[in-house]
Amino acid sequence: MWMLMLEAGVALFLLVFIVWWTMFAGRKPQAPPQRPTAPARPPGDPDASAKNDTPGA
Repeated sequence: MWMLMLEAGVALFLLVFIVWWTMFAGRKPQAPPQRPTAPARPPGDPDASAKNDTPGA
């Protein structure tokens, strides 16, 4: 009887180990590359207002 319990324990351990190994092993997912964004300009930026106020441009 103890032999059956030992075999069942080993089988349960192997099952748990295989599930754990397949869940947490392997390559780690990488974040997708992100496009660089231009820095935001403050609303009172003199360069931005000079470009918009020029007539005929």
